[in-house]
Amino acid sequence: MTDTAIEAAGLGRTFGGRGRRSRRALHGCDFRLPTGRVCALAGPNGAGKSTLLALAAGLLRPTEGTVTVLGTTPAAAREQIAYVAQDKPLHPQLTVAETLRMGRDLNPRRWDAATAGRIVADGGLAPDAKVRTLSGGQRTRVALALALGKRPRLLLLDEPMADLDPLARHQLMGALMADAAEHGTTVVMSSHVIAELEGSCDHLLLLGGGRVRLAGPVDDLLAAHALVTGPHGDLAPHTVVESRVTGRQLTALVRPRGPVGAGLTSSEPTLEELVLAHLRAPDAPALTLTDAPEEAAA
Repeated sequence: MTDTAIEAAGLGRTFGGRGRRSRRALHGCDFRLPTGRVCALAGPNGAGKSTLLALAAGLLRPTEGTVTVLGTTPAAAREQIAYVAQDKPLHPQLTVAETLRMGRDLNPRRWDAATAGRIVADGGLAPDAKVRTLSGGQRTRVALALALGKRPRLLLLDEPMADLDPLARHQLMGALMADAAEHGTTVVMSSHVIAELEGSCDHLLLLGGGRVRLAGPVDDLLAAHALVTGPHGDLAPHTVVESRVTGRQLTALVRPRGPVGAGLTSSEPTLEELVLAHLRAPDAPALTLTDAPEEAAA
């Protein structure tokens, strides 16, 4: 039993032909995600989040480097992976009950009918309702029921909550976290709503420009940064991720190297402040942390 859910080494994916028509969605990605973590996959549109999830699910092949899943290739691990894409592809002519029976038939050895049924029932969905008649949020609930019913070791979710209202989002997020805690499921979830991920995820993978910008345990990444405020002054010798001056007031996100200067105050950033600062400063040095924060590599 491996302790690594996903590991990438020099991972890249290029779409299209050679030359001007090609597009590099990912390149030079190196990271390791331990098993049992709930990982926030963040980044702007076009950063490569969906491509990375598709590579981990075995739906795409790398054009450079490697990705291993649960100690083997994504294809070999497919029975242990559940993947929910942004468009939540379902068979529109099937009913809700028929969709769940299909999930059971496709996963006879691992199917968890109780979990799948509870996810659907909590949304008040009629078993005989056709999928094509469901709203976007209701289809999301059915897709998540299929994914959790498979009882995967690795659950890959691409913007899973985008179609849900705030109450349904809160309920389903709670169900996902409870399920992951009970079964030790590794979850990788992309989202543009960082505040939504902050209370749920213990690992962060931030992509930007097709590369890994930040990777590691959330608590360690936050502890490796400081939000500095005060009169405008010299930030040396700290590594500056982003700095802004309004009038005479300085606000900066730094990786501190010793105490901050006189007159400046320092606090630990929130996850949202950390992510936004790195997104606003695409040239800031990348940071990958392992489980031991002292092994950081910029």
